[in-house]
Amino acid sequence: MGQPGRCCGNWVTCDYFSHRRSDPACTVDWVIVELGADHRYDCSTRTLVMGILNRTPDSFWDRGRFWDFDDFLRLADRHVANGADLLDVGGSKAGPGPEVTEAEELDRVVPAVEALRARFDLPVAVDTFRGSVVAEALAVGACVGNDISGFADPTFLPACARAGASVVATHVRIGPRIPDPTPRYDNVVLEVRGFLAERVAMARAAGIPDERIMIDAGLDLGKTPDMSALLLRSSEDLMSLGRPVFLSASNKGFLGEITGAAVDDRREPSWAAHALGIALGCRIIRAHDVRGGRRVADVLEALLATEKLPTGEMA
Repeated sequence: MGQPGRCCGNWVTCDYFSHRRSDPACTVDWVIVELGADHRYDCSTRTLVMGILNRTPDSFWDRGRFWDFDDFLRLADRHVANGADLLDVGGSKAGPGPEVTEAEELDRVVPAVEALRARFDLPVAVDTFRGSVVAEALAVGACVGNDISGFADPTFLPACARAGASVVATHVRIGPRIPDPTPRYDNVVLEVRGFLAERVAMARAAGIPDERIMIDAGLDLGKTPDMSALLLRSSEDLMSLGRPVFLSASNKGFLGEITGAAVDDRREPSWAAHALGIALGCRIIRAHDVRGGRRVADVLEALLATEKLPTGEMA
């Protein structure tokens, strides 16, 4: 395992965008990322790619295309073959829609996690805001609780702490599955950062080690397209919290607003968002197109690593 990389306060690569001078004596202390107790990564230049697996009939992107369990497993096979570092299973979409009961979500998620753990030697995350669902998923082999509610359920963090799991704290203005057509903030970047700082403190207080706490700005979750674009451009600001920044931009609505592309035609816009996020310090990207995400991450890793070479070797 490599040692944490040298950098400026917000990674050396941010200088290409801000033209600030870097401080070679500064060291980022969160480049080690743990996904549960058994998976440890040096992300000084490496970016982890998470493959999205929906166990929902109404996902905003696939609209139930992989609802059949065999199709779900074939998509998982494809994600792994295309270079996914971890897989993310969700049984209830983030946006408004028909109610998904706890029993329904458990029925969707738990067998899926069991099947993935039997099939692959990769970390599995569960995308849920229910403490009961994350507890059952962790019991059958998941190792990450990916919570878009910002730990609104008081049983969520204790369940993850007991299981030695990692967590993703995501900003949402009101809550998951609640319409929020006119979100308002005095300063969206400061308010998102403050919210996430509180969630990091909550996770620490629950006994979760720093290496197992990640943060996500929650693009499109209670944000206008302009707000989501601003938060992506401000990814380096979240790094002041000292935790790995998790990027969920894949096929999101703000990319459609920028390009005019329909939801099934946002592959290249997603690549661009991934590239910018990685350059600004994001080290986990959540992707529908794992092959494209993997290639973007590999190219950025190679470019970021060139800073470590002597000047004469960078011709």
